[in-house]
Amino acid sequence: MKKEESDQKIMGEMERKELQERYIRFDWAIKRLLRQKANFSVLEGFLTVMIGEEVKILEILESEGNQATFDDKFNRVDIKALNSKGEIIIVEVQNTREMYYLERILYGVAKVITEHIYIGESYQNVKKVYSISILYFDLGVGTDYFYHGQNYFVGVHTGDLLRINARDRDAVVPRLPAEIFPEYILIRVNEFDKVASTPLDEWIEYLKDGTIRPDTTVPGLREAREKLKYDSMSRGERYAYEEHLTNVVIQEDAIENAKWEGLVEGRAEGLEMGRAEGLEMGRAEGGKQTQLEIAHNLKKLSLPLETIIQVTGLSVEEIESLK
Repeated sequence: MKKEESDQKIMGEMERKELQERYIRFDWAIKRLLRQKANFSVLEGFLTVMIGEEVKILEILESEGNQATFDDKFNRVDIKALNSKGEIIIVEVQNTREMYYLERILYGVAKVITEHIYIGESYQNVKKVYSISILYFDLGVGTDYFYHGQNYFVGVHTGDLLRINARDRDAVVPRLPAEIFPEYILIRVNEFDKVASTPLDEWIEYLKDGTIRPDTTVPGLREAREKLKYDSMSRGERYAYEEHLTNVVIQEDAIENAKWEGLVEGRAEGLEMGRAEGLEMGRAEGGKQTQLEIAHNLKKLSLPLETIIQVTGLSVEEIESLK
């Protein structure tokens, strides 16, 4: 009898430890927890790693499309934050496929820009916007899991980067358009399949399977180990969280079923879409040739490798292979 009690106690301890080591999904954390000032450190760490510079959040901005009372039946969760530099950062988690996704995030960014400048106000007050999309579906054709988009104006013949003069307090300073135009980050979570070796990798690993290493020193993940524990939620919060996970699974199943039915009932349409995708891939290859030519010109001008990568989107290997 004592042995059975001992075994049950050990199993109970193991179950409790497993719960303690289970962490809340990031989309739920954005929706319920990271809006609280006490938890800003998690969000600040995430943004610092994604953007590549230290981020301090001043406040969470609310708007019609960014409410804490978000209905779980929808597949999108987002948060809009104002940082200490006066920039606006949008983080969106998209669990299921959406047609015209890029068009929608473009519209969302444009809407944010116009929401934060008044009629008659100087264009100098247009705010820089970052749009970060955490995607749990396969968007487009690509082999990477992290894509970064910026606006550069590159000389077609010379390959030089256009700079403009802007007023900063009482001085006139040259700025790249990329410092003014919105930046877009697309995280294709499902494409991550490597051993995490960088802070970025560790964050994507957590986004994909909820893993946070016990010895992590990555900004935001250190704090997440304490603040995003499943075991720390109340019974009611756990119930709501499990309902959220169930809804996500139901959405994914519904979409997979619809895709299957579409293949069965509309094979001709599917073939037509396949031809269209092939044409699009051909266009993409042509665009890549242009990027290689631009990279070649920039390399001749002895621009830093990092700048050439940002401008062209090419890999280090592709750029270094250019003669």
